[in-house]
Amino acid sequence: MSQEITTRTTPVWVPLLLRWFGRNRRDMPWRSRPRPYAVWVSEIMLQQTQVATVIPYFRRFVKRFPTVQQLAKADLQAVLKLWEGLGYYTRARNLHWAARDVMTRRGGCIPRTAADLQELPGVGDYTAAAIASICYGEAVPVVDGNVVRVFTRFLGIRELSTLPRVHRKILEFLSLHIPASAPGDFNQAMMELGAMVCRPRNPDCRACPLARECVALKTHCTGLLPVRPRAKRTPEYEVAVGIVRRNGRVLIARRRAGQMLGGLWEFPGGKRERGETLTATARREIREETGLQVRVGKRLCLVKHAYSHFRIRLHAFECTYEGGRARTRNKAGLRWVPLSRLRDYPFPSANRHILDALLKRLVDYRTSLRRPVSTP
Repeated sequence: MSQEITTRTTPVWVPLLLRWFGRNRRDMPWRSRPRPYAVWVSEIMLQQTQVATVIPYFRRFVKRFPTVQQLAKADLQAVLKLWEGLGYYTRARNLHWAARDVMTRRGGCIPRTAADLQELPGVGDYTAAAIASICYGEAVPVVDGNVVRVFTRFLGIRELSTLPRVHRKILEFLSLHIPASAPGDFNQAMMELGAMVCRPRNPDCRACPLARECVALKTHCTGLLPVRPRAKRTPEYEVAVGIVRRNGRVLIARRRAGQMLGGLWEFPGGKRERGETLTATARREIREETGLQVRVGKRLCLVKHAYSHFRIRLHAFECTYEGGRARTRNKAGLRWVPLSRLRDYPFPSANRHILDALLKRLVDYRTSLRRPVSTP
C-alpha cells in the first residue's frame, strides 16, 4: 500500500534529507557560487549526461562564454565546437538560441521564476524548477529520473513510472513538503540521493536518510521499483561514408538545423539499402548528397556508435574525386577543407573517430617517409 499524500509541511524525513545533503554534497563548479547563468548551463549539460562527464565541458564552456551576453554574441559553430563529444546537440542549439532571446527580448536578464524560465527554448519544467529554486529561492520541486526513482520507492508507487499521473503524484507530494527556507538544497538533495544512494541497481538503503519511512524497503520491493516499460529492441543500421579527396583537401558536409545533429559537419554518406554493397552505398550516397562522382577505395575504419534510439556501424572509405560539381541537396553546405583544418569544425562523435583514424594514417605515412632506407 502506497503512502497517502498528506498536508504535513515538515515530516521527519525532510530535515534528515537536508542534513544528509549537508554532509555528503559533492563539490561541483557551479555549486560554489550558484549564479543563474552557470546553473542554467550546468542543468542543460546534465540532461541525459553524468556529472563526471559534464564538469570538464562546463569549465571550458564558461571560460569561453562567461556570461549570457557573450554566449548570445557567439557564432553557433563555436558553441557546437565546444559542445563536441557531449552529445544531444539540440541542447547546445537551444541554449544559444535562449541566450539570444534573453538579450533581445528580456534586456539581458535571465527570468527569475520557474514559469518565466520555461518560456526560454530548451528549458522544461525540471530545468526551470532547478534554476528558480537554487538561484532565486522559489519553492518549486524538481522531478527528474533520479527523483522519480527515489519517490516511487519511498511512496511505494507500483504503477508504470513513465505515466504522467505518476509524475503529477510525486510533484504534488513534494510541493507539500519542499521547505520554503531551503528549496534549492532540498531539490539538490533529492537529485544527489538518487545519484549516490538510491541507485537503479543495488541501492545503499543503509545510508539513506529516507529509509525509516520508505515503503519499498519495508515491503522488500526495492529492486522492483520503479516500474519501467519493457525495453524495445534497438535497431542497428549499416552506414557508409566517404573521405573524398581533391587537390589536398577533403569534402565535408554540414547537417541542416532541423536534422538530428543539426549544424555539425560530417563526411558525406548514408544508410545501406537492401542488397547493396557498402562501397555501392558510399558511391550512391555521395552522388545523391553532393552531385560528385567518386571512386571508392579501401575502407579506412569501422566505427560502432549508439544513439538514444538506434545503433550504427559506420564504415568509412577513402574516396577519390572523379567528376561532377559539388551541390547541396539535403545538407546546409559543403566545404573542401585542408586536412590540417579539419579539427576546427564541430563533428559528431562517430565522425570524430573517423577523423582521428584519418589523421593517424597521415602521421604514420609521413613517419614512414622519414625512416632511413636500409641497404643490403
